[in-house]
Amino acid sequence: MRRFLLAAAIAALGTASVQAADLAAHYAKAPMMATAYSWTGFYVGGNVGGQWGSANAATTTLDPPLTYFATSSVPVIAAVGAQRINSSSVTGGFTAGYNWQVSNAVFGLEGDINYFGFKGGASGSAIYPCCAPTSFTINSQVSADWLATIRGRIGFLATPSWLIYATGGVAIADVKGNFNFTDTFAAATESGAIRDTRVGWTAGVGGEYAVGNGWSLKAEYLYVDLGRVGMTSNNLFAGIARPTQTFNHSFDITSNIVRVGVNYKFGGPVVARY
Repeated sequence: MRRFLLAAAIAALGTASVQAADLAAHYAKAPMMATAYSWTGFYVGGNVGGQWGSANAATTTLDPPLTYFATSSVPVIAAVGAQRINSSSVTGGFTAGYNWQVSNAVFGLEGDINYFGFKGGASGSAIYPCCAPTSFTINSQVSADWLATIRGRIGFLATPSWLIYATGGVAIADVKGNFNFTDTFAAATESGAIRDTRVGWTAGVGGEYAVGNGWSLKAEYLYVDLGRVGMTSNNLFAGIARPTQTFNHSFDITSNIVRVGVNYKFGGPVVARY
């Protein structure tokens, strides 16, 4: 009987040892630590796209006594001088900025300078109400070669790699306008030229996708309003110089810009995720 109990005890100990060894061989590993893209950091990039916009040009004249125009001609000149100029072109340039990521929110400051390519003209004619069939013609030309913006950005992460944002700030451009008045009554001529660095505003929305290793792709829409600029001239010549006849010339520029771009972010912390 004692021999039987001893043999049973030895067998039980052997079974326990085998089960312990089997449990040791099947331990659970800790979850692997993963890294997520961080949007914090300085970045540079480039963009290309298109713009379509318009300029509202205006030419008017005053009617002091003893000058060239009949009173009835003044409102007709203003009506013909109100000209809408449309423009569309390819745009492209360079971008630089800095982002701060706070949880799923991203705040940033961005600047860019681009070829703008805004350019267009319009022309209109009418018969003098007082003096048919003589007539006059007004030509307007408007352009802006480059555009720079300085904008804030605020967005949220739809996923760790997808940023949706709104943006807004100042828009700066060198704008130019040229105006000419001629008639067939006395071969009258008048001209005006405007050149000014305008500071307007811009606002828009966009999306940016991080593809990894600091690179991201973006698509963006911006609306730009450069405001109105004007000048006066007293250079009407109609047989003789008529400096008392004042002309006013002015124009504004607004534009819609759609563009795509690529950015490269330097450094920035890596966010650990499990």
